[in-house]
Amino acid sequence: MADTDNTRFCPSVTRRTLMTGTLAATAAWPFRSDTAEAGTAGPEMELPSLDPALALWLEWKAACLEVEALARKEQKLEFKLAQDIGYPCAFVEIPNDMERLSVFSLEQIRELLGNDPPTAHILIAAESELAAHRARWNAADEEIGWSAVKGHKAKAVEREEALADAMIGTPAMTIAGIAAKLDVVLREGETWEDSSDFPWPQIRSALHDMVRIERVVHPDSLMPGGDHEGPYPRQHGSYYSMRIAKPVHAATGA
Repeated sequence: MADTDNTRFCPSVTRRTLMTGTLAATAAWPFRSDTAEAGTAGPEMELPSLDPALALWLEWKAACLEVEALARKEQKLEFKLAQDIGYPCAFVEIPNDMERLSVFSLEQIRELLGNDPPTAHILIAAESELAAHRARWNAADEEIGWSAVKGHKAKAVEREEALADAMIGTPAMTIAGIAAKLDVVLREGETWEDSSDFPWPQIRSALHDMVRIERVVHPDSLMPGGDHEGPYPRQHGSYYSMRIAKPVHAATGA
C-alpha cells in the first residue's frame, strides 16, 4: 500500500558478517605505499587505479548519495500524497458503538466485522470506500511518480549493497583501501545500531588513527573516512522509514 520501503542490509546478521569479512580480507593481504606506486602523479588521481578496493569505495560513495537523494524525494512525494489524498482507508461505524474506526486494509475490515449478517451491509460499504480511496491514491501516485521513485530507490539500494559486498571481497592494496573498508563497515553498522555500542567506537578510533598517521606522511592523499569526524547518523528505523502515522482508530466524527 503506502508504506515506505526500507530495503537495506539485515541489521542483526549482515553487520557482523561484513565486519568479519573486512577484518579477514585486510589481514590476509599485503598493501603498498601509494607514493611508491604513484610516482609523481597526484595521489587522488592515481590511488583508485592502484587499489581496486578504493575504486569500489568511490562508486559505493556515489551510490550512497543517490540512495539518500531518492529517499528524500520518495518521502517528499509520499508526504504530498498523504496530505492531498490521505492514506487509503475506510471509516467503519459499528452498530451500538460510539467509536468511528479507520481501517486501512480488507483484512482489517473483515477482522472487525466478520461474517455477521447484521453487519454485512457495513462490510460491503467499507470495502467499496477503501477501493475508491485506493483508486484515488493510485491515480495521484501515477501523476506525481511516487511509486516510480520508490522503485528507483530500491534498485539504487541493491547497487549500493552489491558494491559494498564487492569491496569487502576485494583485497586492499593501500592504507586508503583498508580505510575504505572500515568506512563502509561504520556506515552500514552505525546507521543500523547504536553507534556508542561495541564495536563501532573502536572501529572508528582505528580508522581515525589510520587517517591521522597517513596524512602526516601524505597530507593530500585521498583517505576514506577523513571527512567524517563523528558517527554516521542512525537512519534506519527513522530516516529511511519515516512516514505519517496511520492510526487504527480515528477520532469520533468525520
